[in-house]
Amino acid sequence: MNDVAYTGYLAFYLYLVMLLIQWGVATFSKSKQPNAVPGKIDENLSHDSFVFRAHRTFQNTLENSALFIGTVLLAFTLNVQSPIFAICIWIYLLARMIHMALYYAIATENNPSPRTYFFLMGVAANVVMLGILALRLI
Repeated sequence: MNDVAYTGYLAFYLYLVMLLIQWGVATFSKSKQPNAVPGKIDENLSHDSFVFRAHRTFQNTLENSALFIGTVLLAFTLNVQSPIFAICIWIYLLARMIHMALYYAIATENNPSPRTYFFLMGVAANVVMLGILALRLI
């Protein structure tokens, strides 16, 4: 395995670890609440609640995971060896990690919030990866 492939695989692996951590934080913070019901979150919660923010962080990552995971797995299947693609995986990972940290730390209803910029960085990285795949498939 060459260095470009390894760095892409490593970033993708760390993304999956981040997803597991987000699941754990969301699950355990909610389960510690009085009268917690599995699979349900109190509809009265908002950004001032860490339980809400942890839940939304995980849900937001899940909402964006299909496109990212599909893009990366297709690239791995096609044996894309682009350093730019690997850098984009890292950018996406770091943007999602910062998004997560900001969502956990900042209770705001403002839009855009600081986390919005990192969400958009992740989207941009995914768009570039899709472009690289398009070029590969042409």
